[in-house]
This record gives sequence, structure tokens and C-alpha cells, in this order.
Amino acid sequence: MSLFTDAQRVIAGGVNSPVRAFASVGGEPVFFKSASGSRFKSEDGREFIDYVGSWGPMILGHARPEIIETVVETARSGLSFGAPCVLETRIAEKICSMVPSIDKVRMVSSGTEATMSAIRLARGHTGRDKIIKFEGCYHGHSDSLLIKAGSGALTLGVPSSPGVPAGLAEHTVTLSFNDIDGVRTAFAELGEQIACVIVEPIAGNMNMVPPVAGFLETLREECTKTGALLIFDEVMTGFRVAKGGAQSVFNVQPDLTTLGKVIGGGMPAAAYAGRADVMASVAPDGPVYQAGTLSGNPVAMAAGLKTLELIDDDAFWNTLSAKTQKLVDGLAGAAADAGIPVAVENEGGMFGMVFTDDGPVRTYAQVAAADIDRFRRFFHGMLDHGIYLAPSAFEAGFVSIAHSDEDLEETLPASIALSLDIQASPLARAERKRLRQLLLCEARAQVL
Repeated sequence: MSLFTDAQRVIAGGVNSPVRAFASVGGEPVFFKSASGSRFKSEDGREFIDYVGSWGPMILGHARPEIIETVVETARSGLSFGAPCVLETRIAEKICSMVPSIDKVRMVSSGTEATMSAIRLARGHTGRDKIIKFEGCYHGHSDSLLIKAGSGALTLGVPSSPGVPAGLAEHTVTLSFNDIDGVRTAFAELGEQIACVIVEPIAGNMNMVPPVAGFLETLREECTKTGALLIFDEVMTGFRVAKGGAQSVFNVQPDLTTLGKVIGGGMPAAAYAGRADVMASVAPDGPVYQAGTLSGNPVAMAAGLKTLELIDDDAFWNTLSAKTQKLVDGLAGAAADAGIPVAVENEGGMFGMVFTDDGPVRTYAQVAAADIDRFRRFFHGMLDHGIYLAPSAFEAGFVSIAHSDEDLEETLPASIALSLDIQASPLARAERKRLRQLLLCEARAQVL
């Protein structure tokens, strides 16, 4: 019996998050038992270079000694109090200092909780019901946000999940990402009814799709004009693409920001945060209720605070960006040499790769039309070479500061060799294998 079969006996679907099941790439998921730096080991003893990073949080690499020591030391004093602790204040101060648009913070335990709470706050603060979201953007699995969502919802081919009431869906207006005219039209028709716009400033759940010039600016302009709130979902991009998040890259300030992943340092932690007057509507100061038993628990706060302290340095971001750029340039070059069309994107420690000749990719429609079968073959080929990528064509990838030149030197030759495999080649399997190994050796010799 495989580990996955064993898990399926007692876990719904065999996994605790759908994308982990390898449904969109085929085969059975790899089960892991340990991780260190840029690498982790599977239960069957294989070692992989990791470009998922627990879906973004491990910006410092796995099991960073300072983080582990902080967690262990904090845990000795208790795992959870269900009462205030100073570490909550310290991490809130740190977040406010790194993101200029944020005056106040409320800690929660997951990105879904953060976006759900931010939307409730926007509705309560404005007294309006309708929200605008964008096709292909994923904001967690709360009801209002599973309408034409990205990430795992795309993987399963379910644009809106069963169980979402039609009456609730009526209050969600879904537009096309990067469609400036569509935004203006929606606000012209519904402006006074719109409580908020929620958007990933860089979409990371339909692969990686950056905003076109003027898109985020238009959202800011229309929200300001009508009194709607602009929510940047930076659960993925916050402290991942830049020290101040994507909003600092594009110089557009939202009213509310949702954060997660990195701010937990690998522990479950997230937050919604923003302007002081808006956050004043949250209970106990205001009438908008939200609570969480484990929100602000000391272990997660300590891990997150230590992580933010370690990345709050320009040299860190210069180094991380350079590593990501080297990886992306190498992947694009390997594909080009093999005559395989691919579109790549990167910002900070985040990257995307879409098998399409219709680049640059700026819309969900372009991602949906990409060569998913080629991605499947690419994914499994890289996996066979000890390179772990996201098991979905609709997910971004992540580089950590722990990825060394050696890691990149192993990754790029593997991608070069793999280019032979994903082409429709008439070569026999044995000959392809021989040539692949030869290419791999030659590529390694070039980079060493």
C-alpha cells in the first residue's frame, strides 16, 4: 500500500489541500519527512531542491536555525494563551514599519481568514454589500471568494464551488484581471453599491501574472471616487516580492492589506491591516465582529517576527532577486534553445513559467489556453531529476535566500536536459536518455 493510498483511507481526498494530490499532473504525491535550507527529503529517501517553499513562507529556507531556535525557546513558555502577549504588539509594529499603507493590524491564523475578515470589514465600514474580484485570482475558500477563483479551484476545473449560495454569489461581481475598461464600466453602473475591490496586485494563483500599466492605479482611482475600499491581497506577495510588498513595487496604496505565509515564518499566521479609521470598525472598537482562538499565539508571532527582522534589509532583497533572475533566465534560455515556447515572469523571490507562445501573459484567458500537457511532462521530468515544482500549471514558484549557486547549477542543467523530453521527438527512448545524460553532463561542466 502506498503512502497516498494509506492517507486516502482516513483523510478526505488523501490530502489536506487539494493541489497536493497531484490531480492536475497525474501520479501520486510525494510525502516528505524533513527539510533544510533549499532542500527536503521524502519518506522514501529521495532529496529534492524545493521551489515551492510551503507555497511561499520559507523565504529564508527550511529550518533556518534562528527561526527554529526562536520557536523552541518561545514554546518553552507556552504554546497558546488565548490572551494578549507582547509578541503580538512587536510583530504588528514591525509590519506597520515595513508597509507604509498600514496603520493597524489584526492577526488571524490563515490567508482565508484574513481575506474573509477584510471583506466583512469593508462591508461593515461602508454599509454596502457588493464586492468586485477578478477571474483567476484566489483569495481563500470563503463563500464570497470561490466564484471564478484561481489556484486549486482552477486545478479541479470548478470555477465556483458547490455550496456557495446563489444569493451570496449575486453580491460578487467578477471581472477580468487587467481589464481597465471593464473596471470603469462596473463602477459606472454599480459604484455606489460597491463595498470593496479585492485583488492580488500580482496574481499568483493562475501562475504569475503582473498588472498592466494603469490597472492598479485605475482601481485606486475608482475606489477613491466612489467611497469603496481597495483591498490588496498580499498573502502571497507580501514580504515575498519586495520588502514593502507588491504595493511598494507599483507605488499604489490600498485601504486594506491581507497578509499571510511569510509573516508566520512557517507557522500558521496571517493578518488583515490598513488605515486606522477603517480598522477602528473592528470589534471591540467598532461593530464588525471577528475573533480567533489561536490568533496571535506566541509561537507563530515569534517565528513571524524573527523572519521579518531577518529580511528587513536591502542587501537581502538584492541577493534574493538576483537568484530568482538567474533561475528564470536559465529556464527561459533552456526552453528557447529547445524551440519550446514559454513565457516567464519574476519579481523578488517569486516566479512564473507558462508554456505558451502568446506572451507576455497578462490575462487568465492566456493562462487557460496554455499547453497544460507539456507542463505535466515538464513537472514529472523535473521531479525525476530531483527538482520539486508546484504540481499545478496555475501556481507560481518561489526562490529562497537559501538557494545556492549549486542548487541553480543543478536545476538549470536538468531543465536543459528535460527540454528533449517534452518535445515531440522521434528519437527512441534509450537514445533520448543517452542524449539527456550527455546534455546534463555538458551543462554542468559549463556552469562549474
